[in-house]
Amino acid sequence: MTNAFPPNQQFLLAARPVGLPQAHDWQFHEQAVPEPQEGEIVVKVLYLSLDPAMRGWMNEGRSYIRPVAIGEVMRAGGLGIVVASRSPAFATGDYVVGGTGVQRYWSGPADDRNAGFRRIGSTVEHPTAWLNTLGMPGMTAWFGLREVGQARAGDTVVISGAAGAVGMTAGQIAKQMGCRVVGIAGGADKCRFVVERLGFDACIDYKAGPVQAGLKEHCPDGVDVYFDNVGGAILDAVLTRIRLHARIVICGAISQYNATEKVTGPSNYLALLVNRARMEGMVVFDYAARYPEAVAQLSQWLREGAIQSIEHVVEGFEGFPQALLMLFEGRNLGKLVLKVADA
Repeated sequence: MTNAFPPNQQFLLAARPVGLPQAHDWQFHEQAVPEPQEGEIVVKVLYLSLDPAMRGWMNEGRSYIRPVAIGEVMRAGGLGIVVASRSPAFATGDYVVGGTGVQRYWSGPADDRNAGFRRIGSTVEHPTAWLNTLGMPGMTAWFGLREVGQARAGDTVVISGAAGAVGMTAGQIAKQMGCRVVGIAGGADKCRFVVERLGFDACIDYKAGPVQAGLKEHCPDGVDVYFDNVGGAILDAVLTRIRLHARIVICGAISQYNATEKVTGPSNYLALLVNRARMEGMVVFDYAARYPEAVAQLSQWLREGAIQSIEHVVEGFEGFPQALLMLFEGRNLGKLVLKVADA
């Protein structure tokens, strides 16, 4: 019997990167796509989500999720279409989102816990939004801001990485909640995008001058909630401006992910004591059971035009290693997505 699918192309992790991932850290691999057995499905990957967290998954050591093993398909979220099914859970033609990995086809049990596929319908008008506002970045923004940050109307909310996937959505959610929102981003174009396109009240260009000066100008009464996506010196600067009972959400630290020396912690941490403030880490997977409530509200806001889902789409599966580096070079505007194939 002839296999119904073309060879599956995959990117495997070949070595643990030191600093930025290099070409030799990847192995391009091809293998046959197996025919599904009872209870299994085959998913053709259409889009891959490229996220800063992927760099952390490549490191060895204890974390909130096991590291990608050497020789394993690189972990990534994706959107695809079911092209073969022997499971009652999914029909051929269903669009799904889940942990597809960096490959053209995913195959295995329909209820695979690592993949965690969710059916999003048989027709999808704006598919990339399911890897952005309606996907992991949107869920991170929603629960990070509302549950961990406990933002409320009237708060001054500061968001670093404001032009990236999580920051972009977190700021728009905060505006819908009645907060004053100040972004931090790198470069005049990004800051203009954050204010004019996304509706933030202000944006501080960390490349143009000291962040502390920008915070003093745009947050004269201090900061109630800081949504941190970058860590490092910017986190330290915001700590000097927090208000009494401020909440700091540690979502990510992209400034530190490719560091070859020891990660730099905040030297101004005693501001937490003085202001009786709280700094708490958040991992979006902890809220997986509640994703539908966030998707429902975010979908409504998208339909109403109250918020926007903006994706930076790069085409070409073979260009995955170069596309991933765009995250750490600050070359994406909005959520970075790799288009793998047409449906």
